[in-house]
Amino acid sequence: MAYIDVTDATFQADVLNKSDDVPVVVDLWAPWCGPCRTLGPIIEKVVDETGGKVVLVKINVDENPQASAAFKVQSIPAVYALRDHKVVDGFVGAQPEAAVREFVAKLAPTKTPVDLLAEIGDEASLREALELEPGHVVAVEKLAELLIERGDNEEALTLLARVPETEPILRLGAQARLNIKNLAVGGIDIEQRLNELLDTVKEDEAARQEYRDLLEVMVDREDAIKYRRALASRLF
Repeated sequence: MAYIDVTDATFQADVLNKSDDVPVVVDLWAPWCGPCRTLGPIIEKVVDETGGKVVLVKINVDENPQASAAFKVQSIPAVYALRDHKVVDGFVGAQPEAAVREFVAKLAPTKTPVDLLAEIGDEASLREALELEPGHVVAVEKLAELLIERGDNEEALTLLARVPETEPILRLGAQARLNIKNLAVGGIDIEQRLNELLDTVKEDEAARQEYRDLLEVMVDREDAIKYRRALASRLF
């Protein structure tokens, strides 16, 4: 099926929550509506061609008054696009295929040549991607992982410095620095090392960085929170 039939009961899950992951197109219709029957196959075809980049849901307004009321519908067919729980676009009335394609195209993320190279994921493709776009986050992250795995930690750190410090980037940077110090995760007792560093973190910048790096690679989140609080108490 190229679309999901949504009811009042499934509206939250299939429309609002789903829109956090992918753009959702909502087609409000009724069996007695002639323009709805004209528009329906067109919008199904166009959304289906996105290959899952956009999801189509249909709401029978006669059977699902609560879901319909969420859009303050006054006439049908009515089509709305949602992202992150919010309506970002829409139109009312049957539209020609060209107009529907334009509407959906604005929602479907298009992949650049650099995105495609990053998806391939081998070192040559990733390096080519970064020649074209030095700050491509996905390519940086994937290439840094490859470099760290084979021990090229310094190059990985240089690479990671190009992009914002998201959680995955911070973790990779921490791993690279720890590897340089021969503190490979699994080869040391992280909690013991954190306790050893705690007395010096306030005055010693290197100790403070190592402490933070160890926190980034800790598997147990509760322990990480405990040690972050301990660090904050020493610094402030």
